[in-house]
Amino acid sequence: MSEERKRTGDRGEEAVSRFLEAQGQQILERNYRAGHLEIDIISLALDGVHFVEVKTRRPPMQADPQDCVTLPKQRRLVKAALAYLSKQKNPMIRDLESHFDVASVVLDGDSETIEVYKDAFIPIYL
Repeated sequence: MSEERKRTGDRGEEAVSRFLEAQGQQILERNYRAGHLEIDIISLALDGVHFVEVKTRRPPMQADPQDCVTLPKQRRLVKAALAYLSKQKNPMIRDLESHFDVASVVLDGDSETIEVYKDAFIPIYL
């Protein structure tokens, strides 16, 4: 990954973390890894644990950032979430409802446009 892409991704993840905290969520993990699997942000809200995939882009874009979370990516996120939950010693976190969200960040100069799609997918048949 190029240094520019990494900086863009890091800036998007930081912006989404601040956004979620402003919404009252507590950030539990950033860039959680389970082997080769990764979850960008894991947060705790009143309604449960949120596993958040962050997609950050700069214009011009060929597709909306949230459209880049394909079915194979969803499957990897679910596997990583299961790994995270299985390692939790705190039963409160383990037993809460899980939500899979996608955060779209568009960076244009100094401005950041953030949209969070709560429950962007439900992993029933993945």
